[in-house]
Amino acid sequence: MQQRYSFIYERLYQYYGPQNWWPAETPFEMLIGAILVQNTSWRNVEKALVQLGEFLDPKTIEHLPEVELAQLIKSSGFFNIKAKRIKAFIQWFNKYEYDIEKIKQIDKQTLRTELLSIYGIGRETADAMLLYAFHKPGFVVDAYARRIFTRIGKDVPASYDLFRKQVESELPADLSLLQEYHALLVEHGKMHCRTKPLCLGCPLNDLCDYYLTSFA
Repeated sequence: MQQRYSFIYERLYQYYGPQNWWPAETPFEMLIGAILVQNTSWRNVEKALVQLGEFLDPKTIEHLPEVELAQLIKSSGFFNIKAKRIKAFIQWFNKYEYDIEKIKQIDKQTLRTELLSIYGIGRETADAMLLYAFHKPGFVVDAYARRIFTRIGKDVPASYDLFRKQVESELPADLSLLQEYHALLVEHGKMHCRTKPLCLGCPLNDLCDYYLTSFA
C-alpha cells in the first residue's frame, strides 16, 4: 500500500497534534543536543545538558578543557568521542563568530557540505542542525522514519540521501511542516512503531502493510 508521505503526515498530525520540537531554549543548545543525542536516548541528553548548565555557551566551551567537557556530558554515553566532536564543531562555529544569523545566509547545499566536513557530524546530525537551528527545510532520515515507512509499505531506499530526496520530492519545502514531520515520526516511533510494535490503537493501522498482513 503506497500512501503519500503528505497523507501520512496529516494522519500523524491529527492524532498527536503539534510537537514543537526541537526542545531547546537557544539554537546553540539545539546544536549541542544534536551531537549529544547520537547513539543515545533524549533522556540521557537532557541529563548532560543540565550538567553543562552555565558552560552551555560557545565561547565557554571553546576554552573548556576537553577532558572536563567529557565529564560534564558523561550521561550521554560515548562522552570522550562526543567531547571531541563538540570541540570540532565549536572550531567550525568560531569561523562565523558564533553568529547563527550569519550562518543562515549561506545556501543550504554549501552549508550542508561544511557541516559534513566537521569531525563526527554525519548526515542525520547535519540535517537536524540545518532544519532546527539554521532553518533550512529538509527531511531528517533517522531510524524511526526508516522503520515506520518500511512497515507501512513504502519503498525505502537503503541510501540516506536517496531516501531523503524521495520524501522531499513529495512534500513542500515548508520549514514548520518538516520540523513537525520529524518530531511526529519520533513520537510515533516511541508510542506505537517500536522495535516490537504496539499496533493496538495505532493511527496508521489502515495504511500499514505490516499490520494488514499480520493481523487482518
